[in-house]
Amino acid sequence: MRVFVTGASGHIASAVIPQLLNNGHQVVGLARSDASADAVAKLGAAVRRGDLDDLDGLEQAGTEADGVIHLAFKHELLLSGQFDSAVSSDLAATQALGEALNGSDKPFVTTSGTLMLAMAGINDRPGAENDQIPGGPRVDAANYTVGLARHGVRSSVIRLAPMVHSDLDHHGFTHALIEFARQNRVAAYVGDGSNRWPAVNTYDIGVLYRLAVEKGPAGATYHGTGDDGIPRKVIAETIANKLGVETKSITEEEAPHYLGFLASFASLDNPTTNAKTREVLGWEPTHTGWVEDVQTGHYIT
Repeated sequence: MRVFVTGASGHIASAVIPQLLNNGHQVVGLARSDASADAVAKLGAAVRRGDLDDLDGLEQAGTEADGVIHLAFKHELLLSGQFDSAVSSDLAATQALGEALNGSDKPFVTTSGTLMLAMAGINDRPGAENDQIPGGPRVDAANYTVGLARHGVRSSVIRLAPMVHSDLDHHGFTHALIEFARQNRVAAYVGDGSNRWPAVNTYDIGVLYRLAVEKGPAGATYHGTGDDGIPRKVIAETIANKLGVETKSITEEEAPHYLGFLASFASLDNPTTNAKTREVLGWEPTHTGWVEDVQTGHYIT
């Protein structure tokens, strides 16, 4: 299968592309800069120059491919407070790729996050794959993807845990939490810290995307989680122990000072199950969990 991958020089793709190549697939990776192109080529994939704003180019790439994995998101806009712009760009890109695949029966795997469930108020029980949200930021793109199943596309969505971790991770939420703790000399959590965040190892996620593109049924939603829910206090304590700083309970009003762009997520409770994902795809996370991964030291040296 010839798979077109957006976000091909990013964290998740650094596990997805080797998984695809090592299992007999060809990969064409989208790259918007010379540095990105070099990174994609080093992974062994062919390079297609372009970006998420080149909708015609995305549509052409989707038409030429046997399947598409959409990983790209304008994280730089998220970090600069332009979340709505990043969301709009992602939706437009998803729709362009979807249009290219209409009626083809080709696989199209896109990306969302489990935190969307918590933001929608699903936190009194573990959020499941069949929990769907009517609409909202990033949710609209996910719903569009699922809806493509009615138009001859073998479409699916992978909701990723907020903390995707491994030695491949250089800019994710784990790094952000560590950096905020280093700057403030405390690892902070809101309230009693009992709210939970799921996590998953990047290497397990690489396998999940491969399985989804190879055999995932149309209209499915999967959960990319390994640790189903780590209490935020435990997360803070793990980071504090490695940095040699204190932990601190803070109020939601104090969160922007201690947790920066993560403040709006800091108190969300996001327990999540991956039971259906394992059943349908035969996926089993086997790599190191978040606490052990942080304790090994590659995040903090």
